[in-house]
Amino acid sequence: MGLRRSKRRNESAAAGAAYDHGQGHGQGGAAAVELRGVRRQYGTRRGAVHALRGIDLVLAHGSFTAVMGPSGSGKSTFLQCAAGLDRPTEGSVRLGGTEITGMSENKLTLLRRTRLGFVFQAFNLLPSLTVEQNVLLPMRLAGERPDRRRAAEVLTQVGLGDKSARRPSELSGGQQQRVALARALVTQPDVIFADEPTGALDTTTASEVLQLLRSAVDGLGATVVMVTHDPIAAAYADRVLFLADGSIVDSLDRADPGTIADRMRSLTAPAPAHTYAGMVA
Repeated sequence: MGLRRSKRRNESAAAGAAYDHGQGHGQGGAAAVELRGVRRQYGTRRGAVHALRGIDLVLAHGSFTAVMGPSGSGKSTFLQCAAGLDRPTEGSVRLGGTEITGMSENKLTLLRRTRLGFVFQAFNLLPSLTVEQNVLLPMRLAGERPDRRRAAEVLTQVGLGDKSARRPSELSGGQQQRVALARALVTQPDVIFADEPTGALDTTTASEVLQLLRSAVDGLGATVVMVTHDPIAAAYADRVLFLADGSIVDSLDRADPGTIADRMRSLTAPAPAHTYAGMVA
């Protein structure tokens, strides 16, 4: 998998301490994802909506983090700001040690294509392209020479090594999501952002996709940040973060679905900031 992947595998053991004292344990001491004082406000004055209210968070390389919360809690805004898909009103976002908050749109687009991977509920595959061409699309968009050997490698990893010439319409929903995951992995990204990746899948297929995400972390040293409403999906993560009213109000480490579901039900209002001071520096 290359030198970078080998290095990340060695770092994955430290992932559990990623939040302590605001330090990441990734390459060169840089965290995979770092948010400092991130706020996102839509509108002004009385009509303003405060989607994020000062997020401070550090995620290590080789970690799997799930983000949950009630409807309107800020989950989608959090992912969009962390991934550079939206710009925070205030605060700083770093990916792999690179400050992206004030980055030009052209540079930000290039960074997303080369250093980030995305998996969405809707798959977002191009129907006119083959499976292999869909997987290689990030390389083409970044102006790189398509690496067919690398495409074959990641397709084999997600169990679709024999489907490279198929079109998306010839695949099941679960297979299409596997293609999307292979596309996210092909550039060996710093971070994979997943937004409800199992929302359109049946229980069995969802489990297969989640196991692949877990394997990408454990076997390839990938870093995954996943927004989900499903406690079963969140249980695959190393840590679950709970958002309410735009703030991180709680977290659980390696919890089972029942415990996660109970914690979700208990969320009624943001807890005092000092309660979780050890988690967010």
